[in-house]
Amino acid sequence: MTGGAGFIGSNLVRALVGLHHKVVVLDDLSTGLESNLDGTGAELVLGSIADPLAVDSAVRGADAIVHLAARGSVPRSIQEPEATHLVNATGTLNVLAAARTTGAHVIFSSSSSVYGANTVLPKREEMWMQPISPYAASKMAAESYALAYREVYDMDVLVLRFFNVYGPWQRPDHDYAAVIPRFAWNGLHGLPIEIHGDGNQTRDFTHVDSVVAVIIDALDRRFGWQTPVNLAFGQSISVNDVIAELNRQLGIVMEVVSLAARAGDVRNSMNDPALLTELFPQARAIAFSEGIASVLDWLR
Repeated sequence: MTGGAGFIGSNLVRALVGLHHKVVVLDDLSTGLESNLDGTGAELVLGSIADPLAVDSAVRGADAIVHLAARGSVPRSIQEPEATHLVNATGTLNVLAAARTTGAHVIFSSSSSVYGANTVLPKREEMWMQPISPYAASKMAAESYALAYREVYDMDVLVLRFFNVYGPWQRPDHDYAAVIPRFAWNGLHGLPIEIHGDGNQTRDFTHVDSVVAVIIDALDRRFGWQTPVNLAFGQSISVNDVIAELNRQLGIVMEVVSLAARAGDVRNSMNDPALLTELFPQARAIAFSEGIASVLDWLR
């Protein structure tokens, strides 16, 4: 697994180890933490997916590769587009090349950000894409490589487009932290929160447990598909809704600092889960209130 010391990866590692799978993690710890793997028994290989030799070493003998490693954050990609491309696009090409050699099943985590300037809701897999950030462009390139390898090399490949995944083990303490963990952390500590824009921008927030369950189902079936599959359940939740739910569960009213909207941010995002539920009939959404409670419990 690439990126297994990160947020989604560490949740997936725990689930796989609990099912008695042997897990090898390749991670450069640029955003993940070695301590996230404490007690799991997973083997950690320190290295970057941008290094083909590190990738080859880590995946040797693997039956499957869950490729989660990425250089995230739209703002960071705008500041450092070349570095974002190197990891997200070229790094994915390295993973695919290694998988082709070993015959491994590949599950790749893409992003709903690829839709970009397409404002039609809900999102469906066949819609046109127009990335509006280097991050989104790098993810579009990577998923295109993944599907091309599937076609020309007859590989078992599944591309999953994630929509704003949240849950336990998501860090609140770095410059590019996601909204939910950062807001929750600040709320727990009586600190103000910052909103870029008016707060009415919406996301299809998806709990990490739902994501992990879909990935494990795909691994069990060695499932591949000819197009990307959106992984979200059609929940339209605004940033203001996030704040309201946190205030309700914490019994407080957080101080809000309003800032200008950020370049490259998509205004609204929501999935049509028809294909997801057709291909993964056991997939289940977790109620947002329950998901927020899980984040607060973990942060405490």
